[in-house]
Amino acid sequence: MRLTQTSDLWWKNAVIYCLDVETFADGNGDGCGDFQGLIQHIDHLHRLGVTCLWLMPFFPSPDRDDGYDITDFYGVDPRLGTLGDVVEFVRTARDRGMRVIADLVVNHTSAEHPWFVESRSSRDNPKRDWYVWQDEPPPNASEGVVFPDQETSLWEFDKKTKQYYLHQFYKHQPDLNIANPQVRDEIARIMGFWMEIGLSGFRVDAVPFLLQTVRPQDVEALPDPHDYLADLSAFLRRRNGEAVLLGEVNLPYPDLMKFFGAEDGGGACDELTMCFDFIGMQNLYLALARGDAEPLARSLRERPQPPEDGHWATFVRNHDELTLDKLTDSQRQEVFAAFGPDEDMQVYGRGLRRRLPPMLGGDLRRIRMVYSLLFALPGTPVLFYGEEIGMGENLALPGRFAVRTPMQWTPEPHGGFSTADPSTFPGPVPEGEYGPEHVNVRDQERDPESLLAWIRTLVEAYRACPELAWGTATVLDPGPDARSVLAHRCDDDGQTVIALHNLSGAGVDAVLKLPELAGVALTDLLDLNAPPVEAEKDGVLELRMRPYGCRWLRTTGPQG
Repeated sequence: MRLTQTSDLWWKNAVIYCLDVETFADGNGDGCGDFQGLIQHIDHLHRLGVTCLWLMPFFPSPDRDDGYDITDFYGVDPRLGTLGDVVEFVRTARDRGMRVIADLVVNHTSAEHPWFVESRSSRDNPKRDWYVWQDEPPPNASEGVVFPDQETSLWEFDKKTKQYYLHQFYKHQPDLNIANPQVRDEIARIMGFWMEIGLSGFRVDAVPFLLQTVRPQDVEALPDPHDYLADLSAFLRRRNGEAVLLGEVNLPYPDLMKFFGAEDGGGACDELTMCFDFIGMQNLYLALARGDAEPLARSLRERPQPPEDGHWATFVRNHDELTLDKLTDSQRQEVFAAFGPDEDMQVYGRGLRRRLPPMLGGDLRRIRMVYSLLFALPGTPVLFYGEEIGMGENLALPGRFAVRTPMQWTPEPHGGFSTADPSTFPGPVPEGEYGPEHVNVRDQERDPESLLAWIRTLVEAYRACPELAWGTATVLDPGPDARSVLAHRCDDDGQTVIALHNLSGAGVDAVLKLPELAGVALTDLLDLNAPPVEAEKDGVLELRMRPYGCRWLRTTGPQG
C-alpha cells in the first residue's frame, strides 16, 4: 500500500500510550508527578515506538476521583505544572514524532466547579439549566448506579434549592445538561482551546452517559443526541483536519456502531473516529481463562467493520477496572476463578483491579504472547503506562487505584519516581515480586530478553506491516486439534500477514488451508533467525506452535 495513506489517517496504525502525569515522573522533587518529569522521560516513549500519547486528566480538581472531577477545563492542576509546561511538552512530543490527545471529561464537573456553585445558588441563576435539576427523582433513580459501593441513587437532593440534581457517577460529580445549547457551545470552546495548545484530539470519557437526556424537556430540546456528537466531530475537523475522537463506549456491537455515525459500517465516519473494543477485550480474557481461542475468534467474526476512516482501538487493560460486564455470569466467574479468585482482586462485582503479569502468574511466555496478540489484532493498540515493563498492582490501595501506582524507572526503593519522601507520593510503590527492585525501566533497557525489548520488537513489526491495521482481517480455522490457537490473516494490496497465537500451555500443531498462498515464502517477523516457511502445493501449511507461542508470518512481496 502507499505509505502516504498511513500519514493521512495516522490513527489507523498508531501506537497509543496512556499515562497519568501525576504518577509518571516527578520533575521538581515534591513527590507528585508533573509535566517537567514527563518531558525528561519522553525519550523512553520515543524509543518504545509510541506515536500518540493519551493524557489522563491534568486539570484543576479536588482530586476526589483521580482528576475526573474537574473545576476548570481551561487550566492545569498547579501540582502538575502550568500551561507553559503543557506547551513545552506538546512541542517536545511533536519533535519526537508523537501526537498528544487528552481526556475530554464533559459528562460532568466537580461539585466545586464555579458553574455548579452558581447553578445550586438559586433556582433562577443563569447557570441553573447548565445542570439537570428536577423536583423529585424518577421511580427508577437507583437503577444503573455505576459505583454501587459508593452510591445508591443517580439523584442527590440539594437542601438549599429543594431540588434534586442528576449525577450518573458520584454525587460530587453533577451531570452537565447537553440539551442546553450554551453547554454544547462551551464544550466546543474547551475542545478548540486545547487544540490551539497543540492537541491532536481527545479520548472522550463515558460517551453514552454524555449523550443521555432524561427529562422530557431535554428530549424535546435535543431529539437525537447523536446529532450533537456529529456536530462536535465536524467542529473538530474544521479546527484540525487530523484530529481524532477516541470514544469510551462499552456497549454491544450493534449499539456501539451508532457512535461511529453509521450503524451498518457503511458511509462516512462522522461521529467518533475510534471506539475501544470492550467486547473483544472481555472475550480475550475468557479465552485465556479457558486456554481456548474460540471466544475471541467468535467476537472477531462478529465485530462489525467500522465506517470509512473509522477504526477499533484494542487493549489488554486500561486505567479503570478490567470490566467483564458483557460476559454472562458464568463466564465472568470463569475469569474471576482464573485471574482474580480473591474478592479483594475484584471490584463492583463486574471486573478485576489487577494488571496482566500477576494475573498470569508472572509467566513471561504467556505475557509475551498476550502482547503479541494485542499488536497483531486488527485495530490500533493502546498501552497503559508500565505495561511495557510488566508492572504489577498494589491491592492495598482502594478500587481502581490499585493499578495507578507510580511508574518504576530504576531499581531504587522508590523506583526513581521521585526524590521526595514517599509519604508525599500519589500512592505507594508496589513491593515484593513486582516492586521496582525487580521491575523497572533501567534494568530492562539493558536486557535483550526483557519484556521491554519484546514490546519494542512488537511495535517495530506492527509499524512495518500496515496491512495489520489497514487490511481485511479474516479469522482462520487452525484445525480440529488446535482449539487453543487463534489464527487470523490480514490482507491489503497483495500483501498478507498471518498471525498465530497459542493460548495453551501445551504445544499443538496448527493446520491452515491457504490455497492462494501455495508455494509462497512466508517470513517470520518475530524470529529473524527462523527460516521462511511455505504452504504445500495443495495450500496446506502445518506449523508447530510452542506452549504460549506466537508467530507473525508475512509474504515477501505482492501476490499475483
